[in-house]
Amino acid sequence: MNLPNRLTILRIVLIPVCLLLWALKLPWWAAAVFVLAAVTDFLDGYIARKQGIVTVFGKFADPVADKILVLTVMIFLAADGRLPAWAVGIVAARELMVDGLRLVAVGKGNVIAAGWLGKIKTNTQYFCVVAAMLLPAGHWVTLALAIAMSGMTVWSGAQYFWASRDVFQEQ
Repeated sequence: MNLPNRLTILRIVLIPVCLLLWALKLPWWAAAVFVLAAVTDFLDGYIARKQGIVTVFGKFADPVADKILVLTVMIFLAADGRLPAWAVGIVAARELMVDGLRLVAVGKGNVIAAGWLGKIKTNTQYFCVVAAMLLPAGHWVTLALAIAMSGMTVWSGAQYFWASRDVFQEQ
């Protein structure tokens, strides 16, 4: 197994560690583990592209690991009143819709690659989660980041659907 795929698996392994630290009321440690997991998201793709070792496993597991990381931590934060539930709902809905779009596209022989808006969306989500972990509940910065994250989430989702509109045309 190559290094990028190991980093993806490490990200998945770090998810329960992050959640356990959060449950133990150790927010700084939980945030540190979350940031480490987010860094593996950047590194695995960078190394895979730089070294030309992109794999089918990596193409599948990397975005799944990202979604599991973000959504599980967001759900915990929303349950604790640290992140607005509506924002988590927007993120979950967008992720399911884009995954559905990708499945339809694959069925027609198309691959929908991640776009730059999707990468900005993911980083906005990461910043929002860290703020929700480290700032007091209901802090204005967390709310502002939740609004920005939700906007980026909707915008990037709309961009995927617009760019792939031909997928919905009957053949």
